[in-house]
Amino acid sequence: MNIVVTGGAGFIGSNFIFHLLKKYPEYRVICVDKLTYAGNLSTLAPIMNNPNFKFYKLDICDRENIYKMFEEEHPDVVVNFAAESHVDRSIEDPSIFLQTNIIGTSVLMDACRKYGNIRYHQVSTDEVYGDLPLDRPDLFFTEETPIHTSSPYSSSKAGADLLVQAYHRTFNLPTTISRCSNNYGPYQFPEKLIPLMIINCLNNKPLPVYGKGLNVRDWLYVEDHCKAIDLIIHKGKIGEIYNVGGHNEMTNIDIVKLIVNKLGKSEDLITYVTDRKGHDLRYAIDPTKISNELGWLPETKFKDGIEKTIDWYLNNKDWWEPIISGEYMNYYEKMYSNR
Repeated sequence: MNIVVTGGAGFIGSNFIFHLLKKYPEYRVICVDKLTYAGNLSTLAPIMNNPNFKFYKLDICDRENIYKMFEEEHPDVVVNFAAESHVDRSIEDPSIFLQTNIIGTSVLMDACRKYGNIRYHQVSTDEVYGDLPLDRPDLFFTEETPIHTSSPYSSSKAGADLLVQAYHRTFNLPTTISRCSNNYGPYQFPEKLIPLMIINCLNNKPLPVYGKGLNVRDWLYVEDHCKAIDLIIHKGKIGEIYNVGGHNEMTNIDIVKLIVNKLGKSEDLITYVTDRKGHDLRYAIDPTKISNELGWLPETKFKDGIEKTIDWYLNNKDWWEPIISGEYMNYYEKMYSNR
């Protein structure tokens, strides 16, 4: 099987590629990534010479070259992780989110239609549902929860989801969608909460926390997410949406304090900053559908996953220090300048 993974140099995409190559050594995996600031080719260094892996530096909005890639690679499945995903950045400049997350999705699906009605999976987010009140712990997002977005980022992802559903209904494209809660684990870009706090702690820098840090997120270890997507593309029902969540709800401030304590630092590093505009209060996923239909359950308890994650950042400074300095952006040129 040939699987195209877009956004494969990013956090979840790269972990998914590692998962595929390990579990299915007979598969060919084709990675497509634009290598924006959050795409890091050095993440893929361990597999760049794998004969069943190929990398394309491509923007998913580049229709001509996406079509050429399809003609060369003959994919059986496309899994789309490629997205602008940082909420704060979407508030500063919404336009790039609309371009990549909506137009890029349409280009990929048009290519799937053109080259054989190829199986397409859209990796979405629980943020399309908006948020839940803090005082109703009994409420959870299900696949039937209405879309109610809060940020330009989540709106662009919701728009893409609607487009995927439309392509399935109008063109009979074989699609599925997954909506996942917050991921954490190895190779996550340092602007996100958990790696930011780990790295700032290690460098004795302030730990910026929005508002009072009481916003609640449902955390899932990235490997569990990869296993869920694996199940969906192999066994999921065409046309369906699957929610993927860990039942690991924690406030942001509790996450930060846990990291501080694990690293033996002082809570004096915590600095409360002005809250994000339109900051969602609580996310919580009900994964009953994917559990009942596909047998998926999260395997990693948060206490184990966060320890593994902290250990990974402690032991892989050679990965994240170039990101902090900005040097990682030159990695592609180093890799390919003599090829």
